[in-house]
Amino acid sequence: MGEILTAVRAGQEAPSDTMKALVYRGPGFKSVEERPKPVLQAADDAVVKIVKTTICGTDLHILKGDVPTCVPGRILGHEGVGEVESVGANVTMFKPGDKVLISCITSCGKCEYCRRGMYSHCLTGGWILGNEIDGTQAEYVRIPHADTSLYRIPAGMDEEALVMLSDVLPTAFECGVLNGKVERPGLSVAIVGAGPIGLGALLTARFFSPGQIIMIDRDDNRLTMAKKLGADVLINNAVGDPTDRIKALTGGKGVDAAIEAVGTPEAFELCEELIAPGGCIANIGVHGKKVDLHLEKLWSRNITITTRLVDTVTTHILLKAVEMKKLDPNQLISHRFPFARILDAYDTFGRAADTGALKVIIDMARP
Repeated sequence: MGEILTAVRAGQEAPSDTMKALVYRGPGFKSVEERPKPVLQAADDAVVKIVKTTICGTDLHILKGDVPTCVPGRILGHEGVGEVESVGANVTMFKPGDKVLISCITSCGKCEYCRRGMYSHCLTGGWILGNEIDGTQAEYVRIPHADTSLYRIPAGMDEEALVMLSDVLPTAFECGVLNGKVERPGLSVAIVGAGPIGLGALLTARFFSPGQIIMIDRDDNRLTMAKKLGADVLINNAVGDPTDRIKALTGGKGVDAAIEAVGTPEAFELCEELIAPGGCIANIGVHGKKVDLHLEKLWSRNITITTRLVDTVTTHILLKAVEMKKLDPNQLISHRFPFARILDAYDTFGRAADTGALKVIIDMARP
C-alpha cells in the first residue's frame, strides 16, 4: 500500500518534491492525489514537465476495468506536450528546456519489433504510458527511451493542437486510413463512429481525395461536426439500418473501405455488411467483447480485415502537415479545462452525447 498517498484537492498546491496527478483506483474510481515527482531511472530516460494533456477513450476503457494491465494506483494518460526538465546520460537528442511532443507509444528503436516499424510492440516499450507505467495526467512524467519517444516541437507551433498528434491523429491515420488502403483517389469510404478517432480518420482520409466519405453515428451533433470537416454523406444509424442507403449510394456494391472507430460488436458487424467485394475493413476500436465474424457471408468476397495498435510511425508526417497548414488538429478540440478541474473534464468527456465533447484539453498552467 506504499504507493497510495494522501489525496489532495485538484486546486491545492503540492510540495516541491511531489506533484498532483490523476490516479486510477480501480474500476469506476479515480482521484486527484499528491504523488512523488518522477526521477530518472535509466540512462535513456527523460523527465518532462507537462504543459498540456488530454483524456482518451482508452482512459475510459481503463476506468471500466477493460484493461487488466493497468492496475490501481497508476497515473493515467498517454498524450501531451511539455518541456524537458532532465535527461539521462545516454539521451543525445534532447536537453532540459526543449519543448516536446510526447508519443503515446514508447519505442527503443532497436528491438526486433521496432526494426520492423511495429513500435507498439517494442519489447521494452509499446503502450506503457498510463498503462504499465505512470502517465501524463500529472505535472511531470518520466519518458523511457526519450530519444525515440519524444518529438521536438518547432518554434511557433500551437502546442494545444499538437496534443492531438500524441495519439488520436496517428491512430486514425495508421489504423484507419492506411490500414484501410484509402491511398487510391476516388474510393468510397464509410467511417463508423464520429468521435475524435472517427473524425481524425475523416481529416486524414482527405489527404488522398476519396470519391465519397460516408460518416455513420448515432449522435446528430457529431454528424454535424463531420459535415463541417468534409464528410460527403451523413447517416444516423439510431433511426434505421444504413445498409440499404449505402448500397444505393454505391450502385449496390458497398464501400471500398469501412473504418470501425467505435469498438463495439454492432459497429464491426455493420462494417461487415457495408464492405464491397475486394474492400477492406480497418478496425480501430478498442474491443472489450467478442465480435462475430460472418465468414458464411464474407469467405468468397476477397475482403481484407486489418487490426492494429498505433505505431506512431507517421507522427513526423503529421507534424509536417500541421506545420505546413495542411492539417488543423484544433478542429478536434471542444473543451478546455485547467488541471484543477480534471475531474470535471472526465465527466464532460465521459458524457459526450450530452455535452458535445470531442477532445478536451487539460492545461497544467491555467488557473
